[in-house]
Amino acid sequence: MTGRKKKIILAEDNLAIVDALTIMLEEFGYEIISIVDGNTAKDKLKEKPDLILLDIWMPGWNGKDACRYLKGNEDTRDIPVIIISADRDIAQLAKEAGADDFIAKPFQIEDLLAKVEKYLGKNEENSS
Repeated sequence: MTGRKKKIILAEDNLAIVDALTIMLEEFGYEIISIVDGNTAKDKLKEKPDLILLDIWMPGWNGKDACRYLKGNEDTRDIPVIIISADRDIAQLAKEAGADDFIAKPFQIEDLLAKVEKYLGKNEENSS
C-alpha cells in the first residue's frame, strides 16, 4: 500500500487552466481528477480525494456553495479545500465558504504547489 499517489480534485471551468495544472501536478506525482462544471462535483467526491482545488465561479454548483457543502458534510469536512479565484475579494469569499486556504489568479505555479504541499506534505515515499 506504500506509494499511493495523493488524489486531488481540480474543479475549474477554464480548460486551459485545467490542462496546465493537471500536467504540472501529475509531474509532481499527484493523481488529478478534473471537474469542469459544478454539476458533476458531488459524483466525483466519491473518489475520496486528499485535497480539493476549487474555482469559486463555476457553472452549475458554484465553488462557494460546494465548499460549504463539503465542510458541512461529515464524510468530507476534513478534506482540505483551496479556493482559486480572480475575484478581488477572494480572501473574504474563501472565509465565508469555510475553505482551508485560497490562491488568487493569476498565480505562480510555485505558489500553488507550496499550498498543495502545505496540506498534503511532499508527495514522496518517505518512511519516517
